[in-house]
Amino acid sequence: MNVENSVKQSQLIQNYYQFQSTIYDATRWSFLFGRKLIIDKIAEVTVPKTIVEIGCGTGYNLKNLSKRFPESKIIGMDVSKDMLTIAEKKLSSYSNIELIESPYGELDVLGNNQPDVILFSYMLTMVNPEFSNMIQQAYKDLIPGGYIAVVDFYNSKHKWFRDHMGNHHVRMERHLTPVLEGKFTTVNNKVYNAYIGTWEYFTYIGKKS
Repeated sequence: MNVENSVKQSQLIQNYYQFQSTIYDATRWSFLFGRKLIIDKIAEVTVPKTIVEIGCGTGYNLKNLSKRFPESKIIGMDVSKDMLTIAEKKLSSYSNIELIESPYGELDVLGNNQPDVILFSYMLTMVNPEFSNMIQQAYKDLIPGGYIAVVDFYNSKHKWFRDHMGNHHVRMERHLTPVLEGKFTTVNNKVYNAYIGTWEYFTYIGKKS
């Protein structure tokens, strides 16, 4: 990865979530659709030994992953200390969850925990231009035959909405799926409408060949 871009991106996300962490759980349910759906889709293809979620935030997905895969080791990684502080309190009773405060791509952060599933949930559209490098890194980190799972914004036909999301560091230009499909063998790729077509989101499962 480009180290300078990665550091800038990490700092941008940390700054953004200093405030957003305080309202995240109260607000994100209203527009981060498909988060439980992507876990269902993971369960359709594998029962993973180790799952890593990149950009785990306050731990919403980690909690649901632990309930769905109680025997799996689940690792949540995020650069935001504020978000992880909330996650730590929320997940204190879940013994199979580990939290790591670090940018993705740092050497040896995962140690011997080579995952068979890496999850990106509403994260890749926020890392520009580093999203491509993160997808490449996921391919390297997964075991042979492992899966990448993504749920994220896809597109909007309304420029005003794309501009609005851009003000919150989110890019919505159908740009993720070509990179995913170019690196992984596609198992599932589906686009869904939100709020009567105001925007679209998608789920993707890809296999490392």
